[in-house]
Amino acid sequence: MFDWNADTMPSETLTIREMCETYEVTPRTLRFYESKELLFPIRDGQKRLFTKRDRARLKLILRGKRFGFSLEEIRQLLELYYLGDQQTTQLSRTLDVAGERLDDMERQRAELDVAIKELRAQMGMVEDMLVSRKKAENSASN
Repeated sequence: MFDWNADTMPSETLTIREMCETYEVTPRTLRFYESKELLFPIRDGQKRLFTKRDRARLKLILRGKRFGFSLEEIRQLLELYYLGDQQTTQLSRTLDVAGERLDDMERQRAELDVAIKELRAQMGMVEDMLVSRKKAENSASN
């Protein structure tokens, strides 16, 4: 797994290749996040150089995606840092969004638990039907 601690990076900036290797993402992913205004690498001709800020933002983006946040939710949370009292506003909103997402995940888990139970019951019924048919076939052949 990749190193989530951007502070351990040896240089101030990373190339797109180094970002991909470090965070296990594709160049296409990084360019997509840049197009969505989630990352803001320094442009040096065709070259993209990612700063510590970009690395920190990418870590938050990847974590948010893992938790099921939309890119728009992630973008809004990242932008809150630059408004008002900065971290307090961002943390409060993050907690609100995370609570909503957790509620969704728990609801989905409950729905999955029900579906799994129903599927197991259906599979049990089919297995019983197969056993009965095999018994009937064996009886008919004797």
